[in-house]
Amino acid sequence: MFEYPEKYDVLIIGGGHAGVEAAMAAARVGARVALLSQNLDTLGQMSCNPAIGGLGKGHMVREIDALGGVMADNTDATGIQFRVLNATKGPSVRAPRAQCDKKAYQFRMKWLIEGEDQIDLHQGNVARLIVEDDQVKGIETGLGLRIWSETVIVTTGTFMRGLMHVGMQNQKGGRMGDATSTLSDDLIRLGFEVERFKTGTPCRLNGRSIDFSQCEEQKGDDPPPLFSFGYQRAALGEDDIFSLNDWSDPMFHVEQLPCWISYTNPSTHEVILDNLDQSPMYSGKIEGVGPRYCPSIEDKVVRFADKERHQVFLEPEGRQTHEYYVNGVSTSLPFSVQFDFIRSIAGLENAEIIRPGYAVEYDYCIPTQLYPTLQTKKVEGLYFAGQINGTSGYEEAAGQGLVAGTNAALKVAGKEEFILGRDESYIGVMIDDLVTKGTDEPYRMFTSRAEHRLLLRHDNADLRLLAKASQAGLIDQDRIAAAKEKEATIAELRDHLENTHTESGSLAKWLRRPESSWSGFDDELKARFETEIWLQAETDIKYDGYIRRQTEMVEKTRRLDGKLIPADIDYLGITGLKREAQAKLEHIRPTTLGQAGRISGITPADISLLAVWLEKGHR
Repeated sequence: MFEYPEKYDVLIIGGGHAGVEAAMAAARVGARVALLSQNLDTLGQMSCNPAIGGLGKGHMVREIDALGGVMADNTDATGIQFRVLNATKGPSVRAPRAQCDKKAYQFRMKWLIEGEDQIDLHQGNVARLIVEDDQVKGIETGLGLRIWSETVIVTTGTFMRGLMHVGMQNQKGGRMGDATSTLSDDLIRLGFEVERFKTGTPCRLNGRSIDFSQCEEQKGDDPPPLFSFGYQRAALGEDDIFSLNDWSDPMFHVEQLPCWISYTNPSTHEVILDNLDQSPMYSGKIEGVGPRYCPSIEDKVVRFADKERHQVFLEPEGRQTHEYYVNGVSTSLPFSVQFDFIRSIAGLENAEIIRPGYAVEYDYCIPTQLYPTLQTKKVEGLYFAGQINGTSGYEEAAGQGLVAGTNAALKVAGKEEFILGRDESYIGVMIDDLVTKGTDEPYRMFTSRAEHRLLLRHDNADLRLLAKASQAGLIDQDRIAAAKEKEATIAELRDHLENTHTESGSLAKWLRRPESSWSGFDDELKARFETEIWLQAETDIKYDGYIRRQTEMVEKTRRLDGKLIPADIDYLGITGLKREAQAKLEHIRPTTLGQAGRISGITPADISLLAVWLEKGHR
């Protein structure tokens, strides 16, 4: 047994999207960090699709950027196509999405984390957590190395007892070509509830074998909408040898690569239906619950039997590769069946499958075992982030990693916890959903999950999270000053519009006229205010009434979230509280009255009784 000589503040298990954001956040706060991965060559790897963002997800990436995270900048540096989804709809449901150069994204993320002075990298597999008196002390690897740390963050992705399926054949692993982890055995030993989920990925094709003339072209937006707010964009210059794109020059234009769309057809569906008995999911071989919102092609064909076709998106994986990701046909069918149904699709008649699609089962821990800080309730100093909490997706994992890393570092420093509210961010919505309600399927963020989504637009993430980011030490003074200057500029434009156009009646109605758009303004006004500033001010004014109404609702909710519940409360001893409510409150152990009210099955009457009991106890 060898004990590593340095003791760390924060130790992170796993180097995926949750792990790298956790490490970088903890380092920004000032912690001494160790990151342990079973393969340091895959830090920040995009294991599935080569895309970042989308509805709800794109909002979270901009929030990660607002909190000083690295996902947005890394996307801007390595993106090959940029689009805004729902561009013709209301501002609360618009969201950025980008295709990235898959390997460039990974290499640059590895380069970023290797260059951080506060972070040490280690390669190895964790054999067990070292826990004494319900307090984590460090970890022990399979090679007998012990690393001591004040806090530990587990970000194991799909690797805990991962089992991959292609047809009736399966092999251990959390990702094709990588090993598995037995850490869940140790978590069960420590008393954690562990369950099983399933996810999947489609096959990859050689682009030279695709007939794109039979497909619909899907181009990116011009100019490309970026993910980062620009506060770190100066770093994407000549010194950044791992960047494809340099946005520090306003005249720079990235050559975007197109995506392509094709469709399944009755022949495709017939091949799949004739071979359902060879699907491990339909034969009962896969036990884990899969994502309802991202079904496999087998699920689509069975559940939507009335549909004659389903979209298939052909997405390039990079500039220096011919590999294409076939979005929309996630599958675990045998290779021979994949070969047949792929070649039944227009444009793919001669397609060469480079990598087969497969399903992967993995362990996750029921997330109601966590506090809103993502610290576990059973072991002090131990945090979970990413797919171990039952979520699915790069963006969801990264958001959790940032929160866990920040809280672990703040705990060591003896500072106030970092908790994001539902009214402050989509990351806050996600974490509150997980720790309060749990999840019975892989959790994915949607804008519909947020009750205050007009306040949580992707364009205002930097301003609404400025105070929280500053207080936690996640951003520096230059960035704080730049964000405050932007806030002041928006206020200046609003004052200008109100002083100039109040005589025409409602300013919001005036802004809805076509001639009142940004393009219709004179050059002097354009010189004073950038397009981004104008669009944000315009949205704030147009939806001012709705925004004020949501803000009033937020204030009512905050009053309940401000009423703390003692950690040692005995719910079973509260007379008048229904047994069902007692059991649920005892299981979740909410930290505030607001969180208690969001537990499934807890009624307003239960909350009123609990509030009275707390008030009496306080007196």
